[in-house]
Amino acid sequence: MGTELTKTLVKCSDVEEIVIYDNLGRQNYNLFLGRRLEGHEKVNFISGDILDSRKLRMVLEGVDVVYHLAARVTTPFANTDAHFHEQVNHWGTAEVVNAVEDSDVKKFVYASSTSVYGSSKEFLTEDTLPNAKTFYGISKLRGEEHVRRLLKKKDTYILRCGNVYGYSKSMRFDAVINKFMFDANFNNRISIHGNGKQSRSFINVGLLAEVMEQLITKNVPVGTYNVVDKNYSILDIVDALKSLYPLLEFIFINQHLSLRDLKVSPESKLRSYLQYENTRDLKSDLQEFKKRFSF
Repeated sequence: MGTELTKTLVKCSDVEEIVIYDNLGRQNYNLFLGRRLEGHEKVNFISGDILDSRKLRMVLEGVDVVYHLAARVTTPFANTDAHFHEQVNHWGTAEVVNAVEDSDVKKFVYASSTSVYGSSKEFLTEDTLPNAKTFYGISKLRGEEHVRRLLKKKDTYILRCGNVYGYSKSMRFDAVINKFMFDANFNNRISIHGNGKQSRSFINVGLLAEVMEQLITKNVPVGTYNVVDKNYSILDIVDALKSLYPLLEFIFINQHLSLRDLKVSPESKLRSYLQYENTRDLKSDLQEFKKRFSF
């Protein structure tokens, strides 16, 4: 998310400088390599941790907008090691909020997750009460509680993002669509947990970056918004993959299990203020993804 947002913001004429504050805990250095970013002279990097409150406060001097994207995410193991998630997603967010409260920051954008809703077979909206089921979802919800303190003090936006997928130099391969694409392309086999009928909400990483960029250029009321583009079952994704890889093999693990659904309505209140839509169907989206593989 951070890499694609940076690539989007450097092209924005309203942005004078971008400061990337990261402890590089994922050991992913791809943003720093390869072809120079258009507008690269705007970008600065500071190595730091969000749990370092003193350094956070120093970095925020002169900053107008903060995007808080730092998080511990371990899909599909979102329900293992509560402390792992709490330390960063909960208490780390508390440190960021405390530092922002005492700064001259004007806008604050927090990347939360639809996982705070827990599960549902019906389409959920921003009016649905959260009911987080996993350690990850609980930690993101607790992060939201800290961020809400800013709502009356700063222009603050909580974005409950669907499962983020799509090509990026810094992409994660533990998210379901990205992992399926890698396994299909290089192993010709994917593994499906449960019966495959479980549904999730999704958002393309490029589209999400556009949404985040628009939040600083357009007038949007403060509040909590869902950022979802589509809902797919695992079998929907498999069908799209089979059209791209006709000889694809797939195996079911614990096929007797019916895993939980989490459906979130794409008709977010945010669409009243911002224009964003992925015009491609899933097959076309994955076809574009496939073109980015080297072989």
